Amino acid sequence: MSKNWCGPSSCFTSSASYFCENVLDECRKSESWIGCYEDRIMTCQTGRSMGRIKQLKVVSLQEVDVSPTFEHRVQIPSSALQESIGNVSEVDVLVVASVINSSYFKLSPPEKSRRLGGQEVFRYSVICVRAGNPAVKKLSQPITLTFKHNKEVENGTCVFWKETSAKDGTGYWSNEGCDTNYTPHEFICSCKRQRFFAVLVNPGISVTKADADKLNYITYIGSGLSAPFALISLFIYIYLHRRYPEKSISLHMQLTVAMFCLHLTFLLSSLLAQLLKEKEDSSSCLVLGLVLHWSLLATMTWSALEGFHLYLLLIRVFNIYVRRYLLKLSLIGWGFPTLVAAVCGISRVYGKYTLKYSNSNLTQHMCWISGKSEQKLLVVSYITTVAFPFFVVVFNACMLGLVVFKIWELRRGDRSFGSSSDWKKINKERKKRLWKDCVTVLGLSCVLGLPWGLASTTYVSLAGIYIFTVLNSLQGLFIFLWSVAMAWSKSQPENNSSIRDSSSQKMMTTSFNSRN
Repeated sequence: MSKNWCGPSSCFTSSASYFCENVLDECRKSESWIGCYEDRIMTCQTGRSMGRIKQLKVVSLQEVDVSPTFEHRVQIPSSALQESIGNVSEVDVLVVASVINSSYFKLSPPEKSRRLGGQEVFRYSVICVRAGNPAVKKLSQPITLTFKHNKEVENGTCVFWKETSAKDGTGYWSNEGCDTNYTPHEFICSCKRQRFFAVLVNPGISVTKADADKLNYITYIGSGLSAPFALISLFIYIYLHRRYPEKSISLHMQLTVAMFCLHLTFLLSSLLAQLLKEKEDSSSCLVLGLVLHWSLLATMTWSALEGFHLYLLLIRVFNIYVRRYLLKLSLIGWGFPTLVAAVCGISRVYGKYTLKYSNSNLTQHMCWISGKSEQKLLVVSYITTVAFPFFVVVFNACMLGLVVFKIWELRRGDRSFGSSSDWKKINKERKKRLWKDCVTVLGLSCVLGLPWGLASTTYVSLAGIYIFTVLNSLQGLFIFLWSVAMAWSKSQPENNSSIRDSSSQKMMTTSFNSRN
């Protein structure tokens, strides 16, 4: 007995003597291979190694439980079997379940740019389910499909293949009629139809061992540079504060102290965690974890206070005298992190922490927020290391936008070159001013802690992880460059017009040199 199947460009003869393992390769020779594959896996011979195809003959009144691979499972209720053969009396039904690669499915042009939010097929695995002939599209009870996972993804969406063109086999993945349940080890899909099924997941960022080693080197070298440069910056600010006792310099001093503690403690906590054995913990690691957390909170708090100080200088401008202003800021800048760290320390949420890289088995140890209660750790970590830095970065980003607007406003109102006829000199001076403005904005970005906002890019690409690591590990160096720029700016004579234009002077005075 044989059966012919014809596609747009060729015809095949399907017979019981054709082996199942060759079906996909033969059908792929046709543009519209899906119909060919569905028909031929129902009639192919199972004499050789089946690979990822399972054929099973069952009575239509019983349920089916078949696993084409160790990671995939298909459960078909008896009602679905009866509907697949037209609800006739008890007969034998051939059930076929197979797993094929998702790369064979061609997305139709409109869907290529919007694959359900840019998701990709989980492990490139697609389950094909056939029971009876033809395939039933709407079942009264759903088929259950199970995809095992190793927690490398957090969520997914069960979908089926919806063909838009039988001529070229193009289509798209649709979640219509499919429900998704996520367990710690499996995706469980319930779909009221047959044919092809998959799970769409958000593509994760894979970090190889080579990348992990490079990121570690960058982090350690960057922090190794930031700690001493932050210390040098502190001495520069102390010198400037003695000559120019301004509140802005005092704020820079506090921020620099917090940043020095952050980088130094990070290096010590990483070193100690590496020296400890696999499951060993110590009171020293607990203390370093507490100090590291405190240093991070202090750095973010003083960055927020820098933004608040800018707000007073640029928005309120007048009547901004605050009695014991620096004392009150110090109570907030050092008191808030101390209070939070003390509460967390009493709750015993510090210890040896194991960082796991996404989509890999690589780990990194450090003394940080760690403990047995996952719920408590999640709350502490989310509030203090995600939510709080997020609000600080957003607020300070608004302040930086305000600075840019003020610079633009001052430049627009600056007419110091309006009567000059020497255009070359004008262009040269404009380039100088533009360079000064860029340096001012970049310096303020570091002072306000905006590089922390690049944490969002670590979820997008590996390049984002590198950028975030480089910029944040070198913050101490950037603060040093900013302190040198401030010292140089203050060393210039007031009447040196070749170096200081009026609008730049106004901006620097308003932003940094105010004695409120």
